Amino acid sequence: MKKLSLVLAIVVTFCSMAVAQNASVYTSTKTCRTLESHPDEAGWYRGRCPGVGGYQLDLTEGDLRQSLDVITPSKKKLELNFTSFYGNFSAIGEKVEWRVKRGVPFALIARYNVADPEGGKNSHSYLIVSKIGPKESCVVDVIDPGPKQNEKARESADAAATKPCKTND
Repeated sequence: MKKLSLVLAIVVTFCSMAVAQNASVYTSTKTCRTLESHPDEAGWYRGRCPGVGGYQLDLTEGDLRQSLDVITPSKKKLELNFTSFYGNFSAIGEKVEWRVKRGVPFALIARYNVADPEGGKNSHSYLIVSKIGPKESCVVDVIDPGPKQNEKARESADAAATKPCKTND
């Protein structure tokens, strides 16, 4: 009986540890519902994209530059302003990664494809890490293209709550 109790205690401990770990949930920017579209005004567009845990995203585009805004469960808009980091033509990737703990999102990772400033055919694909919450959401890190880019972004996202908001220096 003692062995059974010990085994059950170990199983419960490992199960509770697994539940408390961070996980990834993915949503698409291709299924956004158009809220505004003004092609005659530098191609202005705003679409509402699905999210996680009551959060949603607004994808905005103007003059061939895209960004995301976080919409909280209470419908408050928190701007991430990706274009403040790179002013070149840009596009958000098709998939957004939400980092969640116990079903509650706390960070967001979005691919940000930026056109070559020299006008070449190459673009640069960054991962922008943002912390999200009901009162504050902001960019905390920009992961440069390179080996283990996704892993670096997840590590940064998992520590996002302790990071200050990044400014364009």
